[in-house]
Amino acid sequence: MRVVHSPQHALHDGGMELHRGELVPCFEMPARADFILQAVRQAGLEVSEPRAFGLESLRGVHDAGFVEFLRTAHAQWRAIGKQGFMLPSGFPARGMRRDHLPSGINGQMGYYAFDAGTPIVQGTWDAAFAAAQCALTAAAWVAEGARSAYALCRPPGHHAGHSTYGGYCFLNNAALAAQHLRERGCARVAVLDVDYHHGNGTQDIFWERADVLFVSLHGTPETEYPYFLGYADERGAGAGEGFTRNFPLPRGTTWAQYSTALDSALDAVARFGPDALVVSLGVDTYVGDPISAFALEREHFPLMGRRLAQLRLPTVFVQEGGYAVEDLGLNVAGVLEGFDAGR
Repeated sequence: MRVVHSPQHALHDGGMELHRGELVPCFEMPARADFILQAVRQAGLEVSEPRAFGLESLRGVHDAGFVEFLRTAHAQWRAIGKQGFMLPSGFPARGMRRDHLPSGINGQMGYYAFDAGTPIVQGTWDAAFAAAQCALTAAAWVAEGARSAYALCRPPGHHAGHSTYGGYCFLNNAALAAQHLRERGCARVAVLDVDYHHGNGTQDIFWERADVLFVSLHGTPETEYPYFLGYADERGAGAGEGFTRNFPLPRGTTWAQYSTALDSALDAVARFGPDALVVSLGVDTYVGDPISAFALEREHFPLMGRRLAQLRLPTVFVQEGGYAVEDLGLNVAGVLEGFDAGR
């Protein structure tokens, strides 16, 4: 398995997030990628820097105006005399207009963001764009014949929608990988999201499409972020009806419970008959994760990798969450090593 990673991830650093009503230092920090990088190198995996893909590579997944906002947001912030990190202070909630983009940067933040937990700093765009290049590079390798590749993306991406950001995510790396595979000849692509939190952004992007199946196992939105999507009755719309599958699970879910749901998710993928698989790899299902509430232990992540390998599909892994920083790399490496061993 080849690994792609960009050191530019470290440019997205600093700021605070509003977490469950409290302003706290960000759980999503540069050390996350550093620990993963160390672990995959110790596992003997080759690490490369990404290829260069232009801004146009984002437009099959994201709205052009949204991309331009992300690209220029911190410059606009500085232009009005502000410094440091940016968080929105108002959102177009029920009863408010959503058809008009404010001209000021404060209104634009609220228009495009869906939470106050995703700060933008001066280096955010460069880091997010580099993460997208990593995902596209991994997808390109697989499209060119590699059986598997891992994109060590930071910041993560699965909460970013067609024209929204939040949940530490700005550009949807997994969706970009899936779209690239489609454009490079895969008639059908499945995205399997195993992060603790529902991949609402990926669901949004592919909601009305039948060529990309989205399947997610996650903490129930009854109590877990992002709260307002991820229920089992969400199955797509229009041409995409039936091509979204959600498996919400309760707090405290053990490996025995999780593996049963994983089997159902893998059955859904197999029935779809994809030409390739994209895995949104969050390991915040770990029992020690500070912002999650499942009970998977370290020995379960290689088992997950082996289960994924049984699909016998060309596979792109894209890094998402995982916030037990010192254990993060070992858990990610466990999935990748289990996958390689199971092929």
